[in-house]
Amino acid sequence: MKAVNYSELRQNLKENLDTVSDNGEFLIVQRPKGKSVVMMSLAEYNALQETLYLSKSKANRERLESAIDNINAKTNLQKRNLAE
Repeated sequence: MKAVNYSELRQNLKENLDTVSDNGEFLIVQRPKGKSVVMMSLAEYNALQETLYLSKSKANRERLESAIDNINAKTNLQKRNLAE
């Protein structure tokens, strides 16, 4: 994760925005008095929001973790036809 100060961000704004947007990287913008921020692409933000939403419920979180474990262990997998 790259970190820049506010002046560096302004001087290379397009380059920094392209890096964040095109590569899915986070960028720390260092500011005084502990007011630093993290810049991320909208796609990364939306993915984070969806993950947080799906993880809110303990039951749903456990169900998702179980499904991931089954996929990794290749157990309880069922072949299904997708609707066209």
